[in-house]
Amino acid sequence: MKRRIEQSFAVPYTYPVIFSENIFNVGDPTLAELLDNGKGGKAYFVIDSGVLEKHPGLVDQIKSYADAYQAQFKLCAEPLIVPGGEASKNDPQYYEKVVEATHLYGIDRHSYIVAVGGGAVLDMVGFAAAISHRGIRLIRIPTTVLSQNDSAVGVKNGINSFGKKNYLGTFAPPYAVLNDFNFLKTLDNRDWRSGISEAIKVALIKDVDFFEWIEENASALANREMEPMQELIVRCAQMHLDHIAGKDPFEMGSSRPLDFGHWAAHKMEHLSGYEIRHGEAVSIGIALDSTYSFLKGMITSAELDRIIAVISSLGFQLYHPVLSGEMLLKGLEEFREHLGGQLTIMLLAKLGKGQEVHEMDQKLILEAVEKLKSFQSHRLIAN
Repeated sequence: MKRRIEQSFAVPYTYPVIFSENIFNVGDPTLAELLDNGKGGKAYFVIDSGVLEKHPGLVDQIKSYADAYQAQFKLCAEPLIVPGGEASKNDPQYYEKVVEATHLYGIDRHSYIVAVGGGAVLDMVGFAAAISHRGIRLIRIPTTVLSQNDSAVGVKNGINSFGKKNYLGTFAPPYAVLNDFNFLKTLDNRDWRSGISEAIKVALIKDVDFFEWIEENASALANREMEPMQELIVRCAQMHLDHIAGKDPFEMGSSRPLDFGHWAAHKMEHLSGYEIRHGEAVSIGIALDSTYSFLKGMITSAELDRIIAVISSLGFQLYHPVLSGEMLLKGLEEFREHLGGQLTIMLLAKLGKGQEVHEMDQKLILEAVEKLKSFQSHRLIAN
């Protein structure tokens, strides 16, 4: 006897992405309303150590806020402090501490884990929340440009393993995302600039008007003017959300257009021992794939010049020594493996329009690397 039963269902996901300031001010009930499950929500905070260094009073501020809204939620334990950056994703002890806390403090599926920090910490905490009780409500409070305009608004979580970025991970939408622009004021220049690369990325493959806006505002962004940065973050976040709401939010296929510039970026991060920040690696990856697109005859010399000029004017490097050598090329196979199928790389058909390809010429990749090295040398001479 042979029988077959098929199951098909759809699950809607809705979560708010809120842009605000001073979210822990007791006069602002936004966070308390998110943490109120109708019977006194239980909240567990995990905080990026780098954020705490810049905001030493943050833990006391969170406790005062909880005291003011104790009818809505309560803190179930002292906040957990974890290292910022890729260190939190490279060492499994940190996600294990979050998982252990869910056991020790009775954090269940109707409780909340609140992650405060940069994208790496949010990735790690999100992974721990997703695998505990098959999914605990996660509220992300991103504190960097990169996390506010890109990583925190999406559905991905993960940690690094086997020397590969995000090898272990989940697709699990957050319960809410709460951006506080005030955290950006204390970023160092590298972290302020780093997240702009994700805006360049999405503009180049989806919206030429946005790319031209970045061109026009590059000087203001580089000079840390808050108003254009807020506009960039909101606009970039909206474009990422629009993409996620499209046909393949959980990346069941091999097409990942928002990973333009990322196949090389992920490899550069690893080869540098994560000395290169993610956004810095993405900017070089964008420059590399744009140069490759030019060498393939897909975009014009004038278009490439505009891309290189924008990346340079924002203060990004165009080349790093880890680009040289055969190790970079291994990133292509690792990226294909990460996709789980056919190699699919996003290149440029023109400014504002991406085009996917399924193979890349390794000789042209190395030629593109040499051109970036030349671009960087000429920039140094000019300065």
